[in-house]
Amino acid sequence: MQTDTTPPPVGGQLNRFEKYLTLWVLLCIAAGIALGRTFPGIAETLDAASLYNVSIPIAICLFFMMYPIMVKIDFSQAVKAARTPKPVLLTLIVNWLVKPFTMVAIAQFFLGWLFRPFLDGTEIVRGVEVSLSNSYIAGTILLGIAPCTAMVLMWGYLSYSNQGHTLVMVAVNSLTMLLLYAPLGKWLLSANNLTVPWETILFSVLIYVGLPLAAGFFSRRWILRHLGRRWFEEKFLKAISPVAVIALLITLVLLFAFKGELIVEYPFHIVLIAIPLFVQTNFIFAIAYVAGLKLNLSYEDAAPAALIGASNHFEVAIATAVMLFGLNSGAALATVVGVLIEVPTMLMLVEICKRTAFWFPREPKKATLCDPRCVEASLAISNETT
Repeated sequence: MQTDTTPPPVGGQLNRFEKYLTLWVLLCIAAGIALGRTFPGIAETLDAASLYNVSIPIAICLFFMMYPIMVKIDFSQAVKAARTPKPVLLTLIVNWLVKPFTMVAIAQFFLGWLFRPFLDGTEIVRGVEVSLSNSYIAGTILLGIAPCTAMVLMWGYLSYSNQGHTLVMVAVNSLTMLLLYAPLGKWLLSANNLTVPWETILFSVLIYVGLPLAAGFFSRRWILRHLGRRWFEEKFLKAISPVAVIALLITLVLLFAFKGELIVEYPFHIVLIAIPLFVQTNFIFAIAYVAGLKLNLSYEDAAPAALIGASNHFEVAIATAVMLFGLNSGAALATVVGVLIEVPTMLMLVEICKRTAFWFPREPKKATLCDPRCVEASLAISNETT
C-alpha cells in the first residue's frame, strides 16, 4: 500500500540575504580589517570598552544575535530534550575526551613539524624565549579546549536543528567548561602557573547565553499570553528574523576592526595556522556527525551535536591567550585566526548538514525546513521502502 509522502508546505527556506551569507561574511571581515586600519583610534577605543576582558560592543551585538533565536525556542521542548541524554553525552565526549587531544596532535603535526621551517623566530613570554611555532601551538590548544556556547545557536538556527536540544547542550557545555577548562589547559600546555580568566568565562556565559535566554523566555511568554500565538508567529517573528544575521555581520566587522592588524602583519603565518584549525574543525565535525548517525539520532539532534563539537568559544580563547602570553603574542594571533576561519567554515558545515539531513531519521514537519534537495531525497527513500 502506497503511503502519502506529500510534504507539508515549506516554511523555512533561506531568503536571498541568508542564501549568500558566506559572501556577506567575507565582505564584513574585509570591511572590519579596513575599518581597523583606516580608523585605528576608533577601533582601539571600542576595544577598550570591556569588562573582565569581555568586549561590551561585542556583547551587545551578540545579544541581538542570540535574542531572535532564543525567543523562537519552545522551552517546554528544552525540558523534554533534557530527558534524552544521548545527544548531550555525545557532545560531552567529543568536546572533552576527543577534541582537545586531536587538536594537540594536529597542531603538533602541522605547526610543530611540517610548517616549522617556515615559522622562524622567537618571542619573549614572561621572561622566557619561546619559538613562534610553540606559541602558535599553544593558541590552537586554547581554542581546542573551549567549546562554543553562544554562536552555535546561530548554526543550529541556520541548519534547522532542534533548538531546545541545542540549548540544553550549550548549558551543559558552559558548566563543564567552568570545571575543566583550567585543569585541561594547564595539563596540555604543561604550564605550572596557568592563569585562567574565571571572570571572563562566567561573564561571557552570562552575557552571551544567560541574558538573551532570559529575555527570550520572558518576552515569549508575555507575547503569547497577551497578544496570542498567531501575532507572535506571523508578526513578531517575521519582524525580528533578520536581526540575528545582521547582528552576526556587525559582530564580525567589530571583531576584525579590533584584531585585524595582527592578520595584516602576518599574512603567511595566518595561512599556515589556518590549515590545522580547518582540518581540526572538519575532522571533529565528521566524528560527531557519523557518531550521531550510528547512534540513530534524529537529524535535529545530530546536527547541533556535531556543530557544537566543531566550533570554538574564541572569545574565551582570545582572552586567555592575551592574559597568559600577551596581546601581541603568537598564541593570541592563533586564537584570532580561529575567528577568521570559524564563520566561513561553520557555514560550510551547516550547508553539509542540510544537504545530508535525509541520512537521519526525520520528523516530517521539520524535514521540509531544510534544503529542498533533502526533501526530495527523503521522499525518494520513502517511496523505495513502500
